[in-house]
Amino acid sequence: MKRGKKYLELSKSYDKTALFETADAIAQVKKNATAKFDETIEAHIRTGCDGRHAEQQIRGAVVLPHGTGKDVKVLVFAKGPKADEAEAAGADFVGAEDLIPKIQNDGWLDFDVVVATPDMMGVVGRLGRVLGPKGLMPNPKAGTVTMDVTKAVADIKAGKIEYRLDKTNIIHVPIGKASFTEEMLADNFQTLMDAINKAKPSSLKGQYIKSVTLAPTMGPGVKVNAAKVTQ
Repeated sequence: MKRGKKYLELSKSYDKTALFETADAIAQVKKNATAKFDETIEAHIRTGCDGRHAEQQIRGAVVLPHGTGKDVKVLVFAKGPKADEAEAAGADFVGAEDLIPKIQNDGWLDFDVVVATPDMMGVVGRLGRVLGPKGLMPNPKAGTVTMDVTKAVADIKAGKIEYRLDKTNIIHVPIGKASFTEEMLADNFQTLMDAINKAKPSSLKGQYIKSVTLAPTMGPGVKVNAAKVTQ
């Protein structure tokens, strides 16, 4: 992948092989965010898990204390009183079977998170081929299949993020924006790491967290001393 001049200059301004303490890593990654827009700061956590084994799959959600800096659009599949609850809680879109053709045939995907009441999962399941590959299928582990739609919507709007292993056993999660203060990013990062530490599979042998890198959308990454943020 060809890198721009600014990216290459930034890469030379610090030791990319060094392991930084969290505070120093965050300070550096903010310096690396030089784009004309407010870049997202992401954590990339390489694990020793083997996601091919069900017991080593990691998936969950956590509410970041300072949110992600993004206005998240929430779609809720619910009926009757639960649909009313979802609307009152601030869901951007609420519906049931009526949304199937809109998503399936018209390609409508103007939402970031999907929540569903358990009784609606039969309906949502019909959208598996569309929502699944985009990571939008509701899941009980992430708290997005629930009868408590009020709490689910409120948590997501407050900064709840989902984390899970990708095919290479790495977790990619946003922890805020470059415009956040270093303290806000540090709070969000520590909250995320606490949740991931607790999610360690009991069957895992060997090292759990192999490496942690923080990176802005357009700039180079900074390696965090993983030993200091893991249990």
